[in-house]
Amino acid sequence: MAAILWIDEPGASAAQLGGKVNSLAEMTEAGFAVPPAFGVTTDAFAQFAAASGLTARINAIRAGLDVGDVAAVDAAAEQIAQLIEQAPMPPALADAIRGAYAELERRAGDGVPVAVRSSGVNEDLEGASFAGQYDTYLWIQGADDVIHHVRRCWSGLFNAAVLTYRPNDAVDGDGGGAADELPGMAVGVQQMARARTAGVMFTLDPISGDRSKIVIESCWGLGEGVVKGDVTPDRHRVDKVAMEIREREIGDQSHEYRFDADAGEVVLAEIEGDRGAQPSLSEAEVLAIAELGRRVERHRGAPQDLEWAIDQDGALHLLQARPETIWSAKQAAGVSTGDEGGAVDRVMATFLGGFGAQPAR
Repeated sequence: MAAILWIDEPGASAAQLGGKVNSLAEMTEAGFAVPPAFGVTTDAFAQFAAASGLTARINAIRAGLDVGDVAAVDAAAEQIAQLIEQAPMPPALADAIRGAYAELERRAGDGVPVAVRSSGVNEDLEGASFAGQYDTYLWIQGADDVIHHVRRCWSGLFNAAVLTYRPNDAVDGDGGGAADELPGMAVGVQQMARARTAGVMFTLDPISGDRSKIVIESCWGLGEGVVKGDVTPDRHRVDKVAMEIREREIGDQSHEYRFDADAGEVVLAEIEGDRGAQPSLSEAEVLAIAELGRRVERHRGAPQDLEWAIDQDGALHLLQARPETIWSAKQAAGVSTGDEGGAVDRVMATFLGGFGAQPAR
C-alpha cells in the first residue's frame, strides 16, 4: 500500500488520491500546467487510523449522533479532532511524508511553500457537490508543518459541516466502505503558485447555464479572495466559440490575500496605491484563461468549474478542476435550461464532439 503518490506518476486513482488530487493527476497527464504535488493516500490514512485504534473510537462517537443537535455535532467534531491530532503517527508514514516534501524542495527550492488540501474519495467527481466542505491550508512551509496540517485535514473529515452534510459516512463509508471502516481521505500537498492574480472559471454561464459562454472571476493576489467572497472580483464573460470578450465588469478591490512574512501566514491585506482599481487581468490574459477552460472542457467532454492562477512571472497555472454540477444536475433531471434543441446546443455539441478526449497540448 503506497503512502505517497505523485501526480506525475502513473497509476493514480480517486480511490487512492481522492477526487481533488486525482483530478490534478489527470490534468498533469493530459499536459496542462499544474504545479507539482504529491498525495498522502487513503491507504496512509487507513494505516494511521488502524495503528492508533481510531476506527472503533470514532465510529462510537458518531453512532446515533443527532445531526440536528448543533451542540452535539460541534462536541463530536471537537472530540474526533482531538483523537486524530493527538494519536501517534507511524514513524514510517512520517518519514514518507518528510521524504516527499524533501523531493518537492529538490524540485522547487528549500522551504517551498505548499497548499495542503483535503481530498475525499467522492470529492470533485462528476455529479458530486461537495466543494467547500473539507479543509485547505495555504503557504505551509517545512516538513513538520506539512505533517501537522495533514493531520488537520484528516480531522477535517469529521468537522461539524461534514458530520451534518454526510451523516451516514460512519455506516456506509465514503466510497462504499463497510461499517467498520472510516471514510476515505487523501491529502494533497501542492507547490503554491506565487499568484499575482487568481480566480475561478466556469466553462458555462453559471447564472443562465448558457454553454456558449465562459465566465471568469479574478482578483489580485491569491484566489481565496474570490473563493471566500471577501473581495468584489472582476468578472469577464467570453464567447466560447468566437473566443471574444463580450463583457467585463471591473471591481474596485481594496484588499488581496497574500503571504505576510512577519505574520508567517496568508492574510487579507490592503492593496497599495491604485492597483486595486485596475483590471486584475489584461484582455490577452482573459482570453488565455478562457482558452485553458476550452481545452479542459474538450478533454473532459463536459462543463467544468476551474481554479487558476497567474504567477509573478506571468505564467498561467491550473490549480483545480472539477465538473460543473448545478446545471449538469438540472439537465440530468430533465429540467430545462432554456436552450435545449436550440442553436447553442447544436453548436456546442459540434464543438465538443469534434474534439473528443484530446490531449491538452
